[in-house]
Amino acid sequence: MSITVEDRPHTLLELLWVREAYELRPQSENLPPLLLDTPVTVQDSAVSAETRDEWEAAWPGIWQAAVAHVGQDSDPGLFEELQNTADGSTERANHLHRIVGRNWRDNFGDSAFDDSYSIWSQRGMDAHLAAMPTQLENQPERRDLPALIPAWRAGLTKIVTIPCSGEFIRRVGENSLLTTAATRENSDSYRRALSTFI
Repeated sequence: MSITVEDRPHTLLELLWVREAYELRPQSENLPPLLLDTPVTVQDSAVSAETRDEWEAAWPGIWQAAVAHVGQDSDPGLFEELQNTADGSTERANHLHRIVGRNWRDNFGDSAFDDSYSIWSQRGMDAHLAAMPTQLENQPERRDLPALIPAWRAGLTKIVTIPCSGEFIRRVGENSLLTTAATRENSDSYRRALSTFI
C-alpha cells in the first residue's frame, strides 16, 4: 500500500494567501474555508479596485485547476524529461508547467507577492514542522489505518492538506482527497473524510 501525503502544496498556499491578503471574496461551490493563520492585509495602492475585482472573479477557476493538478499522482518521467531540456527553452518551460500546473503567477505574474508572503509562508512552515508527530504510530494514516485501507482499495492514493480552519473534505478526481490539516489531525473527521472513497 502506498499513499502520498502532500501537506504543504505550494500552489494552493499561494492562492489561499492571495485570497486573504487581498481580501478577495470569490464565489463558487466547494471553496475552502479561511486560513488558520490569517495573513497581513496587503495595502498596495497599485492594486486598484478593478484589479481586485478581476482577481476575485478569476480566483475560483485558478483554484479548481490547481486543486485538480495537485491531486494528480506525480509522473516521475516528467522530471527525467526535464533534465534533457535546455535551460531557458520553450520545451523546458512546457515541462515545468506540466510539473507545477496552473497557478496564480501564470495569470497575474508576481506582483501580488510581497515580503509579507515570505514571512507568512515561513511562519506556516515552522508551525507545520513543529506540529509533526515524531513517532510513526502517531501519524494520522497509521492511527486511522482501519479506515485508510478500504479507501486505498477503492482508489485513494494521495491526500492533500491545507492549513485552513475547521473540517473540510473534498474528493479530487478518482484518487485524491483534499482536507484541512485539522480534519486530518482529528481521528473522527479523518475517518469521515476517508469514507468518501468507500
